[in-house]
Amino acid sequence: MKDIDRSAPVIVEHRVVIAATPETLWDLHTGINNWTDWNPGIDKAHLEGDFAEGNTFHWETAGLTIASTIAEVQPRRRTVWGGPAHGIDGVHIWSFEPHPEGTLVTTTESWAGAPVEADPAGMRAALEGSLLAWLDALREAAEGSRG
Repeated sequence: MKDIDRSAPVIVEHRVVIAATPETLWDLHTGINNWTDWNPGIDKAHLEGDFAEGNTFHWETAGLTIASTIAEVQPRRRTVWGGPAHGIDGVHIWSFEPHPEGTLVTTTESWAGAPVEADPAGMRAALEGSLLAWLDALREAAEGSRG
């Protein structure tokens, strides 16, 4: 299994239980072309082809344009993507585990590179805010889609 950069100056991890099935969350998570429909923190997102290892998707958030390459896919369980953007080398893992109250979602991300080394506290705060907002948006979209 792929992992984040455990030696990176910034590593952030958050877990939340969302009252939705792993399948519902997986569909939202891997439906990159629809991210802007439910995640207000994403300005643009496009994946050409399937959500599959080796494919790259392009997205914009907080004024940054990012190209992320999918490194690992375990359907309905785990994804890993990452790549360099604006001097930051990021690796992002998402996992989805069945839970008695829905699904336990874990997001873990590492950031390395000169901008991170120059301001680790500021970069950590930015990543914390981004991941928490993403989880909130994912929860709202998934729980709102229950019928």
